[in-house]
Amino acid sequence: MTGWLEGALTTTALCWRLERTDGVTIGLTAHDRELIVEGLRYRAAPGMTPSSIRRGDRMDADDMEASGPLSMDAIGETDLLAGRWDGARITVLAVDWTRPAEPLLLGEGRLGAVETADGAFTAELRGAAAALEQAVVEETSPGCRAHLGDRRCRVPMAGRRRFARVVASEGRQLTLDRAEPVANAYGAGRLRWFGGANAGLESAVAASDGATLTLERVPPLPVAGGELLELVEGCDKRLETCAGRFANAINFRGEPYLPGIDLLTRYPGA
Repeated sequence: MTGWLEGALTTTALCWRLERTDGVTIGLTAHDRELIVEGLRYRAAPGMTPSSIRRGDRMDADDMEASGPLSMDAIGETDLLAGRWDGARITVLAVDWTRPAEPLLLGEGRLGAVETADGAFTAELRGAAAALEQAVVEETSPGCRAHLGDRRCRVPMAGRRRFARVVASEGRQLTLDRAEPVANAYGAGRLRWFGGANAGLESAVAASDGATLTLERVPPLPVAGGELLELVEGCDKRLETCAGRFANAINFRGEPYLPGIDLLTRYPGA
């Protein structure tokens, strides 16, 4: 499969396959013309420059970096800053540009930190071994560690997703054309943009009050009136909310009555 690497004349080209979390997939190659590899068109991006690629059988994380100009249509500064490429899956290949049907896998992983400066970007590729750096055992907490609607929470979400349109926007606050079903229904929830410049992105909701939402951060791109969005209810992860609002205390994943390290400081003179 890799006999082309042993030839007297080098015909190697590097390729990057990028798959965003919203399903958009593009291919880029450092070659000076487009290549078709396994049915995907890899656009010529001669400005793409990879760092050295380190591969090994040890348990530490494999990583690399790639840099390129922001002027290319496939990866623009606006999309990078808006977070459309956050967590994208990247596969790095080496191919024989005369016969690109036999790619050699060099590395794969998720897009990590992205920096932009002087009209160019630098992206970090974190290998699969980077997942081993994450904690595998949960710590006790007074609040629930499950997420509303996941397999541990088990609250049905079918009736807790609603569409609305933006009436007005100012900073982190949005005014919608419909009110919430219960007080602070969307606090700690999510907002998915279905229209406008932010289409395809998600925003975290800090609190809701009637028809007004307060987001955790200002939307990455400007918001216009009439834009369509989907609201997903949230939970403040307190036992009182779990039992009273969702009737789901049996699946509560927290320890609200477990004494903490501050137990001795709760009673002065004890």
